[in-house]
Amino acid sequence: MMRIVLLGPPGSGKGTQASALQQRRAIPHIASGDLLRAHIADNTDLGRRARPFMDRGDLVPDDLILDMMAARLVEPDAQNGYTLDGFPRTVAQARDLDQRLQALGHRLDAVIYLRVPEDELLRRLSGRRICPNCNAIYHVDTMPPNQKDICDHCGSALIQRQDERPEVVRNRLQVYAEQTEPLLEYYQSRRLLHEIDGTIGVDRVLAEVAEAVGRASQQVAGEHRT
Repeated sequence: MMRIVLLGPPGSGKGTQASALQQRRAIPHIASGDLLRAHIADNTDLGRRARPFMDRGDLVPDDLILDMMAARLVEPDAQNGYTLDGFPRTVAQARDLDQRLQALGHRLDAVIYLRVPEDELLRRLSGRRICPNCNAIYHVDTMPPNQKDICDHCGSALIQRQDERPEVVRNRLQVYAEQTEPLLEYYQSRRLLHEIDGTIGVDRVLAEVAEAVGRASQQVAGEHRT
């Protein structure tokens, strides 16, 4: 049982790492961005309230995020652990998460921070394209489709998400620096933070994430024995 937070700016590779942890440890990958986009697609009240913030690249207000995540974390598949991707994004959210976990008799086991320079983040995000039909993901430089702007799998026209346009990406990175980076100090003070270079290649990052989670798992097991 592991409860993990993945931190890192947009485009740092959190989704890739969380998906790998889901396969290796059989714990769900809970991505706040995916949940928000699902609410927007379903035109829920939360989705309608969150959409203007996401379109600008701003953080969605805490009350919306906290209500959404609190409901997700008590679902049956999350009772044996999870990897949180994109949440918490502020120290206030982190403190609220701690309080909610404590009320359930739970706690976080590890916080993984993927460090990536801004110019690389801009390249990764602004070049990404997705298929609106089958959700396949491409990149204009590193993983282009066989036919320009056409999905290899279903033939649909690829799109660029509104929040991945260059001007929005720059705003997202600025917002991240101002509001999310203080989380590093917060989790460092609690001795939960493991920092990893997110530019060393997917396989090496996967190996270092697995090593960090393994160390955290051993620490938790040792605490349970004492």
